[in-house]
Amino acid sequence: MARNRQYLCLFYGLIATVAFIAVWVEVLGHFGSVAGVSDFAAAVVRFITDTQANRASRTVTIEVLLLSLAAMTFMVLEARRLGIRFVWAYVALGFVLAISVTLPLFLIARERHLAWQEGGAPAPVATSDGLAIAALSVVVVALSGCVIGG
Repeated sequence: MARNRQYLCLFYGLIATVAFIAVWVEVLGHFGSVAGVSDFAAAVVRFITDTQANRASRTVTIEVLLLSLAAMTFMVLEARRLGIRFVWAYVALGFVLAISVTLPLFLIARERHLAWQEGGAPAPVATSDGLAIAALSVVVVALSGCVIGG
């Protein structure tokens, strides 16, 4: 696999890892503050209710749900186009783990499949695009820091 594909897969893997940790720290904290493990259903209901607490939380919830729909549609259609297996596992796990975890994992599978299929290196990433992605990453991490831990 070409080095730039490897770096891209590493970047996607980093996103999936950070997303998994950040999301599940918050989810487990929320569930722990709402109810014990024995009252899982009540904790889920409370979680969904809390996503509708105010206009800001509703905005983010709508944004994430519609973005998830677009991502899941892309995953299914792209998997069918390229012949990537187990796409519905990525979709289902998006509801269980988080779409911010499973989309990057799917993108790793996609890059690996493309590398196998094409046999060559993809177009190089322009330096300006790489710098812009790095800047976006800093912004997202900074914004996440404002949210995590509330």
